[in-house]
Amino acid sequence: MDAAATPVYLDYYDATNTAPDNVKTRSHVQYTSVILPIFYTAVFLIGFSGNLVLIVGLHLKRGSRRLIDVFIINLAASDFVFLVTLPLWADKEASLGLWRTGSFLCKGSSYVIAVNMHCSVFLLTCMSIDRYLAIMCPAASRKLRRRDCAYGVCASVWLISCLLGLPTLVSRELTLIDGKPFCAEKKATSTKLIGSLLALIFTFFVPLLSIMTCYCCITRKLCTHYQQSGKHNKKLRKSIKIISIVVAAFLFSWLPFNMFKLLSIVSGLQRDLQLSSPLLQLGMEVSGPLAFANSCVNPFIYYIFDSYIRRAIAHCLCPCLKNRDLGSSTETSDSHLTKALSNFVHAEDFVRRRKRSVSL
Repeated sequence: MDAAATPVYLDYYDATNTAPDNVKTRSHVQYTSVILPIFYTAVFLIGFSGNLVLIVGLHLKRGSRRLIDVFIINLAASDFVFLVTLPLWADKEASLGLWRTGSFLCKGSSYVIAVNMHCSVFLLTCMSIDRYLAIMCPAASRKLRRRDCAYGVCASVWLISCLLGLPTLVSRELTLIDGKPFCAEKKATSTKLIGSLLALIFTFFVPLLSIMTCYCCITRKLCTHYQQSGKHNKKLRKSIKIISIVVAAFLFSWLPFNMFKLLSIVSGLQRDLQLSSPLLQLGMEVSGPLAFANSCVNPFIYYIFDSYIRRAIAHCLCPCLKNRDLGSSTETSDSHLTKALSNFVHAEDFVRRRKRSVSL
């Protein structure tokens, strides 16, 4: 394979899948064959146990469950399924890019990762829309915010994600180069690159815009309520902090890789741009593992900042704590936030109607 024709891979599981005859420095080989397998193993162990405990804890939680927990359980399940395939990619990196587990697992694990990418983004979008409806228009959204609707939305997300992953299942194959097996994509044509560009826009950047819009509106409403109430409400301030951390974690994990992916597609479509293929490849090698790590951080974010989930996990790990108060009230910060903002919205509507009646 000619070094000048080395492709820039468009999926984060291809981030270090360079051609075998490329010249690699010792530091690069150490990064791909030593550091990455250790990193992937750590992500697998931490994420596998964390998401499993989160799923079991919420599933076994007694009493009424929150609507948001339906989305959290599905998000954890998506991450859990993806993490099961991570040892395969750790083995690939440890063997200097060789795929030693056969064609079926090459296609299957690539498909699982593609489904996880779409499912995670769509579920996070659904969660942001759910919180927006619960806080900004609680009365009008009661018909939509039902448990059966949440299950239907999650089922639709899984179906759409599975369908969007089919191109990866078709194009992924086990290729022999100099007699050595590599799990790689087929050569990208212009039509495929255009399809990848459209898919990237509608499956990442559009959902990202929706997430940011929802959380910005919620934060602005929180700040307005905090300023007008004049009260030092710790729970409201904590809610703003939770929103900021969730959005920051999402951006830190997904935005760098998808920006490099966008540049890679544009470089493939516009040859005259002269974007450096090695530079893009390096960017994807560094940003790709961040996308992997996203699957293990969510349980810890929820455990640290959500008292409801903290109690559910604690009861799962230690049933003897069932009747003990774990330092939190029966009212979660989400329910408190919903009540506070609901009262605030109703007060605003009342003032607006009163002004209207006076003007008439």
